[in-house]
Amino acid sequence: MQTETLGVFLKTRRDRVTPDDAGLHSYGTVRRVPGLRREELAQLAGVSVGYYTRLEQDQSGTASPQVLDALARVLRLDTAETAHLHNLAHRSGLSRLTQPEPEVLAPRVSALLDSLGESVPAIVLGRRGDVLAWNRTGHALIAEHLDHDAPSSAESRPSIPRMFFLDPLHRDLYRNWDELARIHIGYLRLTSGRYPDDAKLAELIGELTMHSAEFAKLWAAGEVADCTSGPMHLQHPTIGGIEVDYQVWLQPDSPDHRLEIYTPCNDPSRDAIKLL
Repeated sequence: MQTETLGVFLKTRRDRVTPDDAGLHSYGTVRRVPGLRREELAQLAGVSVGYYTRLEQDQSGTASPQVLDALARVLRLDTAETAHLHNLAHRSGLSRLTQPEPEVLAPRVSALLDSLGESVPAIVLGRRGDVLAWNRTGHALIAEHLDHDAPSSAESRPSIPRMFFLDPLHRDLYRNWDELARIHIGYLRLTSGRYPDDAKLAELIGELTMHSAEFAKLWAAGEVADCTSGPMHLQHPTIGGIEVDYQVWLQPDSPDHRLEIYTPCNDPSRDAIKLL
């Protein structure tokens, strides 16, 4: 998998911003590029054309936060895309992939999961989307076809991204799979910018690119997204069609560990979840 660079990201985002978006007037002239020209973006961001060109060619070194924020403003980046821009800008060009240690569930996150009991479906996800823990209701809702004890070992932990794109049984669970797939990929891209040296993350993205044409197509689109909350429309094999919202809770001292809980959106879904 080719590593995304600051220059590649800037170029793709520059192509998406039209002169009208940036408040520029073209006066009917024919343009060779669909988005902003380099000199237009540089002028709007308050930097020299030569400096911006070096940024896009990954030859400028580290850009200041002020310059990055100015570029983000002109490129109309959202919060997740701006964070990704900063992550890419501060990536070391000499960094090499390293094998990270197995993730260990943070005690506070574990305590928070335990405090929910079994009435609220919940799972804990690690940096790369591995299931570090789940309560019985969370397991029954999301992956009842897997061993409940699978998260207890680093070797057997289910990978939500792998399941989402490579496990037909898991995919069939989601009626809004297309929407959730884009969010999964956007979050993986955001994570890859935060942890460019993580060899396991790079292997995961490479594996999904090789074995899922849908993943490869969506990954090539370059979308960036955070994963915080949203709807999940499920067709559960045991309890049928239900509507839930997912919400992600984070602990400041363990930001890699995300506690994801699922709350029913209506009374029929609430009654169905009770059956789990």
